Amino acid sequence: MLDRGPLGKHANVEEGYFMFPKLEGEIAPRMKFRGKEVLTWSLNNYLGLANHPEVRKADAEAAKEWGLAYPMGARMMSGNTNLHDKLEAELSDFVQKETTMLLNYGYQGIMSVIDAVVDRRDVIVYDAESHASIVDGVRLHMGKRFVYPHNNIENLEKQLERAQKIVEETGGGILVITEGVFGMSGNMGDLKGIVGLRKKYDFRLLVDDAHGFGTMGKTGAGAGEEQGVQDQIDLYFSTFAKSMASIGAFISGNKNVIEYLRFNTRSQIFAKSVPMPLVQGALKRLELLRTKPELKDNLWKIVHALQDGYRKNGFNIGTTQSPVTPVVLNGTVGEAANLAMDLRENYGIFCSVVIYPVVPRGTIILRIIPTAVHSLEDVELTISAFVDIKKKLDDGYYREQKLVEFTE
Repeated sequence: MLDRGPLGKHANVEEGYFMFPKLEGEIAPRMKFRGKEVLTWSLNNYLGLANHPEVRKADAEAAKEWGLAYPMGARMMSGNTNLHDKLEAELSDFVQKETTMLLNYGYQGIMSVIDAVVDRRDVIVYDAESHASIVDGVRLHMGKRFVYPHNNIENLEKQLERAQKIVEETGGGILVITEGVFGMSGNMGDLKGIVGLRKKYDFRLLVDDAHGFGTMGKTGAGAGEEQGVQDQIDLYFSTFAKSMASIGAFISGNKNVIEYLRFNTRSQIFAKSVPMPLVQGALKRLELLRTKPELKDNLWKIVHALQDGYRKNGFNIGTTQSPVTPVVLNGTVGEAANLAMDLRENYGIFCSVVIYPVVPRGTIILRIIPTAVHSLEDVELTISAFVDIKKKLDDGYYREQKLVEFTE
């Protein structure tokens, strides 16, 4: 029998409810879940671009003009266009880097970039809370790799000392990998602390800023801009799946390095080029990022109201410095299931529920993703509901109520 793992073993209890739920209707703060309207806090549509009228118009016109097939073939062979080049140039300008390479997808893109940029002589040093795509990329590396506790600059230095001794023997280099904004905790990678170590160590820095691009920094150029070190990030990666509300990704940096990646990133060399509607749609989205700062302003108005509301009511939202808002509670997997069902069925609120093994046993995280299209009324309703469910959790209500059976 197939072993589905710690989460998958519960799939038959309520598949389609807790596992693979279906949200229906247009992407918006309110959508349908199992026929009922729910206030949705689980979509990475940070700037509300998914259904922005200019975006919908651009997507529709591009699909009508080009279809989804063009350009046909891998970018290197027969899949390049002037619009692909234009998007790369505009992304470079926006994130303040010399040049950029488009990637088909974020997950396979960052994995393949890591694989291409190092060889067995090199050493990778990476943050322990890095996204799964980074971890999988690191696993492809055939040389040494060291991990440091999340944002622990003192320990990072120890790992760099170890790495330095190795590359002195192999003739290789050191690649440090972290995230701009960590998608679970919401805190930023300590980019300033990392680049400060360059006074003693020689390394390249790769930053995955999937959650920071478009949301952080004065112009939205990301966590590096927010911390004043964007120019010291050697390789800047982000995906279109968050602020851009689309599909695809990019890697930006020094021209020589990016040109090397163009000819050595296997997931791009041997895969179809990004379809034209996605390229044209990304150009429109990037235009809105650059010309409509009110989108980011609206997002942060909601973020501040939501996070201030949680803190004032005694909730633990960790160390978040970004729109990502994790509400940390204590309880079992069964209590988490009952609590989530109560939120959805009786309060009409849908958010992501994070349980073991993603977090330690006894911990429940309700991850809230605010967007520019949420309202202050949405925030008030949500805080009020969370006050109720927190009291129920503390009173043992979710232990007693058998809303759903889960085996610990």
